[in-house]
Amino acid sequence: MTPTRKRRLIAVALIVTAVGIATGLTVLALGRNMTYLFSPSEVLAGNVPGGASFRLGGVVLEHSVQRDSASLKVDFVVTDRFHEMPVQYTGILPDLFREGQSIIATGKVENGHFAAREVLAKHDETYMPKEVADAIAKAKAAGNSQHQAQ
Repeated sequence: MTPTRKRRLIAVALIVTAVGIATGLTVLALGRNMTYLFSPSEVLAGNVPGGASFRLGGVVLEHSVQRDSASLKVDFVVTDRFHEMPVQYTGILPDLFREGQSIIATGKVENGHFAAREVLAKHDETYMPKEVADAIAKAKAAGNSQHQAQ
């Protein structure tokens, strides 16, 4: 092997190694920053990794919103119409937030309730986010299979 070919082979090997390392680091960083959507049924079934941040999707249960008059703290319940998950949020809620509306909240489970750091509400009467609709359909399918097993 000539010295020129040897240098080229070493350069190509270094480039391939650098690209491999960069790809591995990118995949690792993206994996840590992913937030998955779960329904209340999935959360209560224990399908959520402990202490992990995730998105909770569902409908705000009617007559469940309780606002603290001294602060921006709001307690409400999110349901997929099969199971319910209590949510605590401190901050300004979106204008479209109301009972009976679909929402997606980002946060984590703490002491038996969902501590939300962000709440997003749907934008009109007929729209339900695809992820929320899928989560509700999945919970419905799981609920039906449990009833059939009994």
